[in-house]
Order: sequence, then C-alpha cells, then structure tokens
Amino acid sequence: MRSPQPLRNGGDNSCSPSHNRRFQSTVAEHKLRRFNFLILVFRLVSFSFSLASSVFVLTNTRGSDTPHWYHYDTFRFVLAANAIVAVYSVFEMGASVWEISRGVTLFPEVLQIWFDFGHDQVFTYLLLSANAAGTTMARTLKEMDTCRASNAFCVQMDIAVALGYAAFVFLGLTSLLTGFRVVCFIINGSRFHL
Repeated sequence: MRSPQPLRNGGDNSCSPSHNRRFQSTVAEHKLRRFNFLILVFRLVSFSFSLASSVFVLTNTRGSDTPHWYHYDTFRFVLAANAIVAVYSVFEMGASVWEISRGVTLFPEVLQIWFDFGHDQVFTYLLLSANAAGTTMARTLKEMDTCRASNAFCVQMDIAVALGYAAFVFLGLTSLLTGFRVVCFIINGSRFHL
C-alpha cells in the first residue's frame, strides 16, 4: 500500500474546496491597499469640499435688509445636495477605513462594489445638477440689482457653488475608481486584480 504524499510547505493533502485558497502576493496586497487608500483620500477631499460648501451657504445671512439663501429654491438645493454628499462621504470613509484596516469589505463584496459605484454615480450627478442650478441663479442675481445691493451675499454664494463643483470633481474621480472595481469584479470575480 502506498503511503500518502508528504506535506508540501506545511500544507495538508486535503482536496476539499474549503482548503483551496486563492494565492495573492504581498505586492498585490500592497497595490490593493494603495488603491483603497487613494479612494479614501478622494472621499476625504470630496467630504471637505461639500461640507465647506454647505457651511458657506448656511452662514450666508447678513441682516434683515439683505437677501437670504433660504429665499431661493436653488440655493436650498445646493445646500441639501452638498449636505447629503457630506454625510454619504462620512459613511463611505468609514467603510474605506474598515476595508483598509481589516482587508475585507463592510458588506458582502458584490454588494459593497455595486453599492459604492451606484451611490457614487447618483451623488455625483446630484452635485452637478445642484451646482449647475446654483450657478444659473448666481448669474441671474448678478444681472439684477441684488448683487449690487449686497455684493457679499453673491460672493459667498459663488464660493459655495465653486466648492460644490470641487466636491463634484473629486466624487467623480472616486466614481471612476469604483467603476474600475466593478469592471474588475465582472471580468475577474474580484474587486481588484493585478
């Protein structure tokens, strides 16, 4: 009778699927960590810009004789969109930190990939539409006497809209990276393949 094959590199001879592990080199793990860290940085920057935009809109009240942001639907939309993106970014930064520190996603991998990509897309377009509406209203106010009477109000709204566009750019870059994850998952069955 033949004896069982000797163990190789400390492994066992079991051929069961539970013992088959996918090989992943330390170089690939480091690249995955850097990729996830880049996503985290983009989310942090997007959070910072959207929060700053929300603060600029909220603090744009001077006196009773000057215009207020809440008198204009478009500026309320700019505030709401940026505040929503700031809250979403906080959640996603937590999920990114979890993934970087633990090496696993917060939700099951397939759900996490589609959740990130889908929400990044929706909130990117939300920011773009809100800031486009804010730009149109700011331009309309400049053509009227409103900005001549209260220049500080218009300047602060211009800054808030510009910060919202910056948040849009970085959330858009994040959306590209999460889109790359989706494509890798569809092709390779993993969120990132090197």
